[in-house]
Amino acid sequence: MQMSYGVWQPGAFGLGVHRAALFGVLLAAVQAAGTEVRTGVEVAGFDGLAQPTLTDTAGRAHGPFDIVVVADGSASSLRAKLRPRARAPVYPWGAVWANARDADGRFAGALSQRYDRASMMIGVLPIGRGPDGADNLVSLFWSLPVADMETFYTGDFAAWRARAAAAWPEIEPLLAGFEGPHAFSRAVYRDVAVGRWDAGAFVLIGDAAHGTSPQLGQGANLGLIDAVELAARVQRPTDLASFQRARRLQTGPYQLFSRGLTPLFQSSGRLGPLVRNHLFAPFSQAPGLDRIAASVLTGGFRLGATPPELRP
Repeated sequence: MQMSYGVWQPGAFGLGVHRAALFGVLLAAVQAAGTEVRTGVEVAGFDGLAQPTLTDTAGRAHGPFDIVVVADGSASSLRAKLRPRARAPVYPWGAVWANARDADGRFAGALSQRYDRASMMIGVLPIGRGPDGADNLVSLFWSLPVADMETFYTGDFAAWRARAAAAWPEIEPLLAGFEGPHAFSRAVYRDVAVGRWDAGAFVLIGDAAHGTSPQLGQGANLGLIDAVELAARVQRPTDLASFQRARRLQTGPYQLFSRGLTPLFQSSGRLGPLVRNHLFAPFSQAPGLDRIAASVLTGGFRLGATPPELRP
């Protein structure tokens, strides 16, 4: 399959961003706004749903607050306390990933992936400049069952590196820069189903509210749009329910698409990859359908009109 953002709108393009660089931009904006930031605080619980006070693991109290935005990811610790019936099972497949320097720019300009059915997947995503100034960085990721992750870290790294290079010889210069499995981080995904995102003055956003597998690469995008719409729509806790109804016009389809796509790209089965190979490639190239597919990949797909605050 070959897909381009330019099919969606002429001149459109995507940007891969080093995660620490994204965090740095957001932190700088928070500091410029004069917002107080408390680090080293792990929230353990809360007292009350209306104007709640938060309690950390050291027993210190924080608050009370008019609204509490819970944005602690797909493995949210507060979600179960707020929504006991919420479900967030771990996907059976995940990935290990690490950043490397692509000195020759071989992988610049596009996300590239290579598959063997759905049981082997290698991906390389250009992510630009890192927070330390290093340029031409890429993120390399390797798909594997969650049950096999420990084996990756304790197994024969040289044998894995040889296997990956044999499957995709062009990545050998990237692999040569990794001294061992400790260079790789784990990525475990959860399929989050919450029901209502709000409870009293609390509201879940981002992966804490609607986490999925990363097949469409929209986790950070949807979380940022959550924050933009939250700021635009919510002035008081009574606005939280209408905020969620509006956001579900976008997050709902992405959750549905991700659940359906995951077995086609990460699984040990044979039927899913056959469907992917014989249907998705023609779909991605067909006039009209290619624009719909590109629209989904931009993160802008939504049921209904885009709110004015999100229009460029």
